[in-house]
Amino acid sequence: MLGHYLPILIFMFVTVIMGSMFIILGKILGPSRPDAEKNSPYECGFEAFEDSRMKFDIRYYLVAILFIIFDLEIAFLFPWAIVLDQIGTFGLLAMAIFLGVLVVGFIYEWKKGALEWE
Repeated sequence: MLGHYLPILIFMFVTVIMGSMFIILGKILGPSRPDAEKNSPYECGFEAFEDSRMKFDIRYYLVAILFIIFDLEIAFLFPWAIVLDQIGTFGLLAMAIFLGVLVVGFIYEWKKGALEWE
């Protein structure tokens, strides 16, 4: 069983080692000449004029949640498509129900105006 996960573990180990190596080399070899201009906060070229703790509109979060939902839908579709020939009609029916629930949720959000940005 562990043999199936060994390539993934090796890949993760090599990724962590290489990522750490590049960060350390950047810190050692990269120039570091901070000044007041580089250390100042940057906001589209303008000086900061509002509090950074201002409230966001709730629609921003609704759109973010919708993105996550539909992103997860795609994440479930890929493995399902790969094993569709093995799971047969039951798998097709289960995915149809899953997509139906998501479509009903999408239509509900659409009717409530969550996708409208004013």
